[in-house]
Amino acid sequence: MAELKKVFIPDIGDFKDVPVIEILVTAGSTVNAEDSLLTLESDKATIEVPSPYAGVIKEIFAKVGDKVSEGSVILTIEVSDSVVAKTPTQATEQKPVPETINAASEVEIKEITSRQPQGIQQNVPVQDVSSKAHASPSIRRFARELGVNLDLITGSGPKHRILKEDVQTFVKSQLSKSRSDAMGSGLNVLPWPQVNFAKFGSIELKPLTRIQQISGANLHRNWVMIPHVTQFDEADITDLEELRKESNENTKKNNIKLTLLAFLMKALIAPLKKFPQFNASLDNSADGEVNLIIKHYYHIGFAVDTPQGLVVPVIRDIDQKGIIAIAEELSKLSALAREGKLKPTDMQGACMTISSLGGIGGTAFTPIINAPEVAILGVSKATIKPVYRDDQFVPRLMLPLSLSYDHRVIDGATAARFTTHLSEVLTDMRLALL
Repeated sequence: MAELKKVFIPDIGDFKDVPVIEILVTAGSTVNAEDSLLTLESDKATIEVPSPYAGVIKEIFAKVGDKVSEGSVILTIEVSDSVVAKTPTQATEQKPVPETINAASEVEIKEITSRQPQGIQQNVPVQDVSSKAHASPSIRRFARELGVNLDLITGSGPKHRILKEDVQTFVKSQLSKSRSDAMGSGLNVLPWPQVNFAKFGSIELKPLTRIQQISGANLHRNWVMIPHVTQFDEADITDLEELRKESNENTKKNNIKLTLLAFLMKALIAPLKKFPQFNASLDNSADGEVNLIIKHYYHIGFAVDTPQGLVVPVIRDIDQKGIIAIAEELSKLSALAREGKLKPTDMQGACMTISSLGGIGGTAFTPIINAPEVAILGVSKATIKPVYRDDQFVPRLMLPLSLSYDHRVIDGATAARFTTHLSEVLTDMRLALL
């Protein structure tokens, strides 16, 4: 037979008119003996009032903001005969121990790791012993079970007190952030500004192409995740340009045009062999260990500007091909790129990429590394400059080079040596054969 029991505020020491700051149950809730019913807070301590019975909450008389003292009625519980419950006398004899805001037991802290849900453990900071967050013992316990650092939460309760809903909201936001991190966009930045541009004048809405959307997401990831440094240099290509023009006269009958890019690809192999860390990729293993994968092949990508956006075809085994063969593949792949007919395999496996703006203009730029590569070479328009040689200034055709590299793998001194060696090879292409 069920019996209705009243629950009173037990002996709480010398505290009088203590405010209720949190109701932990609702009407209809089932509770066990010793479950917390509500939280009180005095000037010195936070106190949770435990249930003296096991049963179902029928009616709650107290509300947040009420001031109570020992003997104040707070709610009624329907207790069933089948439930072994404490008597009111037993409950009154047990005096809740006030817990100060800064308290946290050593035993509870040791339990954190084992009680963390798998999906939260690595993404939500663990509660620290020295936490000064304004939260009740039950909320602290709840946060510890989830592995949440209360110091990172701003409470929505009175005096910024942290409520259960605040902890839940924080966990949801961290899970959402984890998904963003996996997509390469996990930056803690202000949201993108939403502006109604039409109110300032006439506008046109033009969607990005599919290539722009894909490449844009990749470029964004690469820029924010790779610590870029760019080394600028110049190469004297006066003699190379003469060689290129002469060679073109000899290949006209075969409809093959030798571009500077073909010579650049061939010249790039020498410094890649001399500085193998450029011909590499970072490997992040599942156990957290980071290794450098050194490649013993030489596939070079080249950026192609198409009406649909930027694409990067790849020419394989450059070290095993001559300038004419490289030029033929450049022409073929460039045409396929502009026609939108490249296959996925045509754009895979590059060790390093060249982005050439020489046919357009500019003096230098900072190209973005194409992950998982660790470097990219930018080339701008060659110009005639006075160069001091043999005690006099002479006009020379100088090619601007912009080498962006991953600073986790390559240091500045190595990058400078790389561009210096590349410049030497471009100045005397015979070095490319060594």
